[in-house]
Formats: sequence, structure tokens, C-alpha cells
Amino acid sequence: MADVAVVTGGASGIGEACARRLAAEGFRVAVLDRDAEGAERVAKEIGGAAFPCDVSDFDALRGIAARVEGELGPVAALVTAAGLINNPSRLLDMDVEEHDRVWEVNYHGTVRTLRAFVPAMESRGRGAVVTVGSINSFAPLPLPAYNPSKVAIKGLTELMAAECGRRGVRVNGVAPGYTMTPAILSRIESGHRDPEAIKATEALDMLIEPEHIANAAWFLLSDEAAAITGVMLPVDAGHLVGVHYRTYAGGLPWERQEGVTPPAG
Repeated sequence: MADVAVVTGGASGIGEACARRLAAEGFRVAVLDRDAEGAERVAKEIGGAAFPCDVSDFDALRGIAARVEGELGPVAALVTAAGLINNPSRLLDMDVEEHDRVWEVNYHGTVRTLRAFVPAMESRGRGAVVTVGSINSFAPLPLPAYNPSKVAIKGLTELMAAECGRRGVRVNGVAPGYTMTPAILSRIESGHRDPEAIKATEALDMLIEPEHIANAAWFLLSDEAAAITGVMLPVDAGHLVGVHYRTYAGGLPWERQEGVTPPAG
């Protein structure tokens, strides 16, 4: 019988890419998403099962966890990809209701998902979890709901790794940079994001696709990462190093030397 994997937010974006990668690796995937139609589409295409669900509803999550274990089998892998993003604003100007909803899904939804699925993993002494943080987990950005929620997910990942490791469950996270998900693409179309400005902050001259994040998540879930837990792995085309390097107050070397051509990108 194939191992079972659960992916929240699996109807699109990073969650969908993770569901597809896990299916390609031989898992039977439970696709959880409040977008019932999208979850059903992905599940049908990968030979998995769809479970419409809002991760902010703990009772619903516990019921689905019982159904997944009963209908598909023991869960060996979990990806908590459900999340919301908001547009930039000042903390003092933000929509407080939007702030609360972002936290309810991003942080509290992750907590509730872990509480719903991890106990059964611990009882068997086997399992691996990947949470979805962000480059926002490492530095302040003007997203006063999203940014702190992703900082909290990093701390939660580390805490859970320490709690669960001796019970046979590894807990790691991926920290995507600006990834070309439907949420980011819609913001590019609306003028709230600029793809060239995104690439200008990175060490690599590229745009990140959901599949890049799924590949990293799969590595952390796999036996190849058997000695790794408590890590929040940036998958950011070098944004975290690039943005600091490029804003060095002393100026960049090629800006101080005549006749030196700056690197492309």
C-alpha cells in the first residue's frame, strides 16, 4: 500500500505543486483546500482524494484527519501550505479584520493542522512534516499581517521539531521567496508587484516557480533528509543574501571602480 501524504492549500500554487510532486514519488495524496472544486481537480489528476476544508476550523480538521487515516491509510507526510497574503501597508493603516483572517489561516491554521495530523504520526513513531514559511520569516517587510505570521511559523517549526523528534517525527519548513503562484501573479497584473524589481533583489536572475518549492519540500520529507529537523530552508533565488549585499551602505565594488561592468541581473 502506498504511503499517504496530506497537503493543505493543495488546490493551487505551492500546495498544488507539492501534491503533484508527492504523487509522482508514489504517495497517495489527500488534497485539502477550502476551494472544493480546485481540490477535486488536483486530486483527480494525481490519483488522490479531495477533502474540502478551511484550516481555521479545528473540528473540521480533526474530522478530516480521522477520515484520511480511515479511508486512505496512515499519514506519513504532511505539508501545511494553506495560506493568505495581503498587500503592503503600514501597521497603523492596515485593515484589522484582514489582519485577523491572515493570522487565522497562516498561523492558527498551521497549528490546528499539526494538532490534527501529527498525534497519529507520533503514535506510530514515523512521519515527516514540512511547514510553509517565507523569506518574511527572516526579515521585516511591509506586510503587517503576513510578515509576523510567517515569523511565527518559523518559531513553531523549530518548537515542533524539538517536541516531536524523539517520537519519530521530523518537522522542517520551506521559506519561499517571491514565487509565481496565482496570488503573486494576480498582484503583478494589478501592479502591486513588479517582476523585474523582484529579480533585482536576488542573487540569481530568475523567477521562482511553485515546482522549485515543491522540490525542496520533497527533499525535506524524504529519507535523504533523515538527519535534518528544525530547519526553515529558504528557496528564494538568493533573495536573502542578494538584498543585503546590494544595499551595502559602502556602495557596491563595481559602482566605485571605473570601467567595471556590473554583473547581469
